[in-house]
Amino acid sequence: MLEDVLVAAVTAVSVSAVYLAAAARVVKQYERGVVLRLGRLRGEVREPGFTMVVPVVDRLHKVNMQIVTMPVPAQEGITRDNVTVRVDAVVYFKVVDPA
Repeated sequence: MLEDVLVAAVTAVSVSAVYLAAAARVVKQYERGVVLRLGRLRGEVREPGFTMVVPVVDRLHKVNMQIVTMPVPAQEGITRDNVTVRVDAVVYFKVVDPA
């Protein structure tokens, strides 16, 4: 009888440990977490730090909030008055609302 209770307690503790390990997520300082429950966006955005999600049902997507630069290859062109010009550019991306 006591062995059965002990086995059940050890099983419950190990199952809850696996559940907590599957539910735990860490969002870094430069990221925000967007939770999708069964493919639909949940209302709140998860701030940096430790967060919990429901395993299998929820999916946490991390959105990078840093400014990302992307260089555009140099292009040459001719203006209307036959002057050759060379244009270099850089594109900046910034996420305003992670949702």
